[in-house]
Amino acid sequence: MRRAPWTTCPGAPQQLVQTFCGVALDAFAARGEKQINCTHLHDLAVLAAGHAFDAAPLVYDILVSDPVDGQRRAELRCAGATILGWTEAGMRIVEPAELAGLKLDELRPWIASLDPRRQEAARLLRWANTLANGRMIPLEQQSDASRMPPGCYTFQPHRAVQARRVGVIRDFSDGVAQPLGEYEPAW
Repeated sequence: MRRAPWTTCPGAPQQLVQTFCGVALDAFAARGEKQINCTHLHDLAVLAAGHAFDAAPLVYDILVSDPVDGQRRAELRCAGATILGWTEAGMRIVEPAELAGLKLDELRPWIASLDPRRQEAARLLRWANTLANGRMIPLEQQSDASRMPPGCYTFQPHRAVQARRVGVIRDFSDGVAQPLGEYEPAW
């Protein structure tokens, strides 16, 4: 873990090891225990397990704009081509028409109706869009872990009381720097 928003987050990789050690790769998704893990690391572990035997690296790029006139554009690209996108306002899809009016957390039935590859893309885009909405919440309103629901490793009640916000805010809006620009890919 190279960056973490809370002082307790660096303990999350060990919890992930406890969750998945000895579990067959094809059983990762069914393993559960997401809420006691860092949800981000858990999601990445499940994604990586699903692609562990791919013949070539898989690269997704997910872009979620800052709001313009209250709306955000979210796109998921694979190998440079946009494979899924929508416009969202206030956590509700505005377009495409087939999803209009649905909240991001109401997309599960639609996602389940898709073929497996598009399911993965839709889950990733929903996840990234939801995370990106955190940029709109002032930092002082999201800096008390003890007020958060116990939905991840840090927010477990016994850990949340010890958690403190760390790090600096990075703004990538101007396009000069990239979120992982300082890291070389492993392949």
